[in-house]
Amino acid sequence: MSGGVCPRGRGGLFGRWVLVLLTCVGMGVGCGTTAWAHAVSDSYLRVRVEERELRGEWRLALHDLEVAVGLDGNGDGSITWGELKSRRDAVVTYASAQLRVKAGGAAVPLTFESEMQVDPLANGTYAVLRWRALAAVPVREIDLDYQVFFEGNALHRGLALVERGTESQQLVFSPGTTRGTVVFDGGGSAWGFGGFLREGLWHIWIGYDHVLFLLTLLLPSVLRREGGVWVPAERGRAVGLEVLRVVTAFTVAHSVTLSLGAFGWLTMPGRWVEVGIAGSIAVAALNNLFPVAVGRVWMLAFGFGLVHGLGFATVLVDAGLPPVAKTTALLGFNLGVELGQLAIVAVFLPLAFAARRQAWYAARWLPLGSLATILLALHWMWERWRGMA
Repeated sequence: MSGGVCPRGRGGLFGRWVLVLLTCVGMGVGCGTTAWAHAVSDSYLRVRVEERELRGEWRLALHDLEVAVGLDGNGDGSITWGELKSRRDAVVTYASAQLRVKAGGAAVPLTFESEMQVDPLANGTYAVLRWRALAAVPVREIDLDYQVFFEGNALHRGLALVERGTESQQLVFSPGTTRGTVVFDGGGSAWGFGGFLREGLWHIWIGYDHVLFLLTLLLPSVLRREGGVWVPAERGRAVGLEVLRVVTAFTVAHSVTLSLGAFGWLTMPGRWVEVGIAGSIAVAALNNLFPVAVGRVWMLAFGFGLVHGLGFATVLVDAGLPPVAKTTALLGFNLGVELGQLAIVAVFLPLAFAARRQAWYAARWLPLGSLATILLALHWMWERWRGMA
């Protein structure tokens, strides 16, 4: 039958399997995920070396510390300065047990300052711990064993900046990479391009809202409008060109604002960015139900890609990198984001193209999936507006 009605038997079984896979790819972002979808768990450590002395400044997110040691004493859902101060000893005890430092191969004990501060960053509010350590000889090599929050959060990342004179190096810690060594050899700054590339990959894969926005735009890419209804696209080349336009527009847009945001040339309150990202998902899904941008979906991708780029930029902004280091970090991180994005498209598009002739794709899965996406996006918008993300 014209229109691609799914036949019974083997064709129907294939269609059902593709539906399952598409659901896992397209809507799985909502499984086990709440409005915290884009709340990345990061901590930031800055170590300054002066001959034998090491001075550290460590930023730990309050929402991570709440999980690790408990800060909200009265259980009202908010953490006051008084509650944080009262748990200072517990925070220091926990943090000091999760960070071990060696200088020249010998362990050096960390002495934490008695006062603790707070710092509002783009990703939330952070407690600031400062510590000092004294090595027996002038420091030329530092080993860091970084374990904070990994036992309860496999998505956590620790970013460390180690400086000595004009030399500086960046380390990225994850559950699979908990140790790092910095050697000062007079060679200037060394920045982990590969580490930031991996972080870009990881950030797009765990950035469920970014993934959902992209997939929502791509859902109708294997269809075309005819007589006011969606029908299967006939030519793979046309589908490929449409996907290329959408992905390229999103890439260019978020690369622009990622760069501007990372260098501090464009700033916007983090809550507004996160609300805007969730809103972009709702608009993209609404366009699937009531198409007004047919043939111009790339414009949606570009416009809202500018907002998504600011969301990516918070990682590099909060890391506190010196300007000279941001270019390398930005290139690595952005390339990682693009590769991660292409990997998602490479998985999703063949499944969608294979399923496009099945009656349920345009008649049920596209509208129901888009409606569910709108509801999820509105939920994210509300909770982010309330400051929960």
